[in-house]
Amino acid sequence: MAKLLIVDDEKSIRDALRDILEYEEYEVDEAKDGEEGLEMVLKTQYDVALCDIKMPKLDGLEMLLKAKEEGVMTQFVMISAFGNVENAVEATKRGAYDFITKPPDLNRLLVTVRNAIEKNKDVEVIKVLKRRIYKINEIVGESDLIKKVKETIDRVAPTEARVLITGPNGSGKEMVAKQIHEKSNRCNQASVEVNCAAIPSELIESELFGHEKGAFTSAIKQRIGKFEQADGGTLFLDEIGDMSLSAQAKVLRALQESKITRVGGDKEIKINVRVIAATNKDLRKEIAEGNFREDLFHRLNVIPIHVPALSDRKNDIPLLTDKFLNDVAEEYGDATKEFDVDAMEYMKNLPWTGNVRELRNVVERLVIMCGPTITLDDVKLYAGIGF
Repeated sequence: MAKLLIVDDEKSIRDALRDILEYEEYEVDEAKDGEEGLEMVLKTQYDVALCDIKMPKLDGLEMLLKAKEEGVMTQFVMISAFGNVENAVEATKRGAYDFITKPPDLNRLLVTVRNAIEKNKDVEVIKVLKRRIYKINEIVGESDLIKKVKETIDRVAPTEARVLITGPNGSGKEMVAKQIHEKSNRCNQASVEVNCAAIPSELIESELFGHEKGAFTSAIKQRIGKFEQADGGTLFLDEIGDMSLSAQAKVLRALQESKITRVGGDKEIKINVRVIAATNKDLRKEIAEGNFREDLFHRLNVIPIHVPALSDRKNDIPLLTDKFLNDVAEEYGDATKEFDVDAMEYMKNLPWTGNVRELRNVVERLVIMCGPTITLDDVKLYAGIGF
């Protein structure tokens, strides 16, 4: 049953709204002013608060603002006898779900309440999904090397500094980028990823900067590029060592001037993007061979983070294995399995040329193919596939 709060200094209004909402089988509480209402929403999780604007002690807009500052997830529907545009706009700016004038139209009121309740449910679902995604992207390990990576993430994430992540394939560079975004001040904005190695060199500029209709033969309509899509958020340029020199020059300009121009266009578009890049290549060697621009390297390499190979942190393998066992069990809706001591010791000494990605794949294979306890014989039989 949805839980609602009525905040109004007029008892007759509170009584009338209570009768209507309880008839619709909502659970209803009351507050006689904004001060009491704020105290109640801070203590109790309400789905919707119906809140008058003009009240003694603390008016409705101030109550709304203070509630939002405290992270209250309740949807606020503001009610006022003064139904002017300014009030409605101000309420929306402060985070109100809707604005209704007194006396409220019954049908409009009930529809608004129902929609606000659904919105609150959506917010809760999004929070759960974000927590699940954060858990999936969690960087697991207690080795000195991985502790250094996590400490650097915590230090750099709240800043606007660009980050260059290096490390072998499968070591977790993408997870580091996602953790930086999730812990940054841009976490509620877009996080856009571009795999520079997967896009042909003749298309990478269109992918990054977009294009205008008619810019080239197949450009039948305007396209918004990844820089614009990530405006206000984070752009992750994965495998940037594989980017063409022509595209590198344009990325450098975008970083220097915070402006881009679509392919085939002449209009400069302002952007506000934090760029995180990653590569498995030695960019200094690529610079020496003429494959990568040194000036772009220095623009990107403000904060370097090196993600170690799994072979350099073998003591983290049991922790990673436990995480993957739980993840796979949750994914398949099955009971969590376990490795016996000999099997785990054998796992720690495998070469893991594919790093963490390969370990995860092997654990999933063993969960599918083996019984509740994964033995040394199981690992020897199934983990060798792909080595």
